[in-house]
Amino acid sequence: MSFPKLIPAFTAQIVIEPPAKIGATARGGTLLFVPFVPNSGSVKSEASYPIQLDAEFVHGADYVRMDPNGENVRLEIHSVGKDKTTGALFRFNYTGTVSLAGAAGKVFRGEPDMATTGFGDAFTHHVFETGDERLFPLQNKVFVGSGRFIIEPGEPIVVEYKISEVTAS
Repeated sequence: MSFPKLIPAFTAQIVIEPPAKIGATARGGTLLFVPFVPNSGSVKSEASYPIQLDAEFVHGADYVRMDPNGENVRLEIHSVGKDKTTGALFRFNYTGTVSLAGAAGKVFRGEPDMATTGFGDAFTHHVFETGDERLFPLQNKVFVGSGRFIIEPGEPIVVEYKISEVTAS
């Protein structure tokens, strides 16, 4: 028996608007709503990945739930992307966990000294859905990612993910 391997597949950059607090809900923890900036950002295939995609996000939102102990947040993202070449639409959803112990915590708290973070605080599981024949195989694959925040003064925050396909070794 062997462990699976990862194949680099995509880089996603998501431009986000400031969060809005929904509040404490019946499911527990504080819930935040973080909308994507419409018609922005990107999902681009790595040059070596067999399914090529160059898309932007048409619509999307992140629902962030803080753990009661304040150490992590749970991500639940729903979005729609559009391939720039073919116009094909696809649903791009993911879930994940972000540790607030390091630099990502400063971004979530909006601290004045927040800065671009490294990869390693955020890990995700990505799912594609589409009716497009060329992109259809993406629905039958498992993808995982690692994320970071890109902070540029005067610009919206960008969340960047390096996404890999999980496959047999």
